[in-house]
Amino acid sequence: MRELQVLENAWLEIRNGVIHDFGSMKDCPVPSGNIKVVEAHGRLLMPAFCDSHTHIVYAGSREKEYVDKIRGLSYEEIARRGGGILNSALLLQQTPEEELFEQSMVRVHEIMSLGTGAVEIKSGYGLTPESELKMLRVIRRIRESVPMTVKSTFLGAHSIPMEYRGDPDKYVDLVVREMIPAVGREKLADHIDVFCDRGFFTPEQTARILEAGARYGMVPKIHANELDYSGGIQTGVKYGAFSVDHLEYTGEEEIRTLLKSRTMPTLLPGASFFLGMPYAPAREMIDAGLPVALASDYNPGSSPSGNMKLIMSLGCIQMKMLPEEAIYAVTINGACAMGVEKETGSITRGKKANLILTIPVPGYEFLSYAYGSNLVESVWLNGLKI
Repeated sequence: MRELQVLENAWLEIRNGVIHDFGSMKDCPVPSGNIKVVEAHGRLLMPAFCDSHTHIVYAGSREKEYVDKIRGLSYEEIARRGGGILNSALLLQQTPEEELFEQSMVRVHEIMSLGTGAVEIKSGYGLTPESELKMLRVIRRIRESVPMTVKSTFLGAHSIPMEYRGDPDKYVDLVVREMIPAVGREKLADHIDVFCDRGFFTPEQTARILEAGARYGMVPKIHANELDYSGGIQTGVKYGAFSVDHLEYTGEEEIRTLLKSRTMPTLLPGASFFLGMPYAPAREMIDAGLPVALASDYNPGSSPSGNMKLIMSLGCIQMKMLPEEAIYAVTINGACAMGVEKETGSITRGKKANLILTIPVPGYEFLSYAYGSNLVESVWLNGLKI
């Protein structure tokens, strides 16, 4: 991740929505025929961001809980009072599908304009069979409506509804016996996720859900170790998860487990920043030989931003990642975390032409250095300027 390949004074050609060729300007073919030329002098051309962990299909916002956090309440205290995820679930259950789609598309267009070319979107704010299916159908409509690469994740086990707090296994039964088969019949999800952490779902409950999802071809992506050493990392690796996400509580044992796997550690510094919680130990992971991905965790309660350039800056400033490492983490490693690395995430011949062209910048280090500036001049998805 420290060896970032940079081609100075270069050209790139797009044909039929994919990267056809690129090289040094001294070898640039003379444009001929009906070819559109885009001048990029002084600018940086890079892969579009791959945001592998978001919750951008939601209804309403939670700024009142934001004020509660300022006043000193913890994330867990708000959740115990029926706030947090349960608050979003109630709002979503009351919101018609068309309105939910329209709200979500505003956020989708926002992240595209900021440079995101591939995104994973989770359900999990429904927590009933009907509302979870509603969310996943909205995600399917988003995929059909925009040029972004969109992956869908079923997260029915995002939280335990209040009526099941006395018997969480009964809710797990609902997820396994009703929700997963319904999602599978409609082929609504590429992945399955579980919030495996203290106060949410145990490793044993997580295993039941992952095994049920596997019967319908849903590949795991796990919320793990945000609040404690929960066993979520080990469970995700055991079941071949594409990624385990959050990882604020990660020690030597968890790092050793990840080193023996193909699971991508995915870190969400936006949530740590917004909640005032510890950051995942990115430096220790990378120094041990692990790759890492960075994702936005865009959601109404703990990370209400999909700005991946800001996420890069948090990775560098708060987690001591080098600019080169941060660029890998928000592009090709993010693509690996959602299984789309063969089609996007790098400037490679034959991959989708999902690209960001910046305004004039002195170098790639400036991307994370200028943490508050929007440096995106234009975004190209599937070879077309959006």
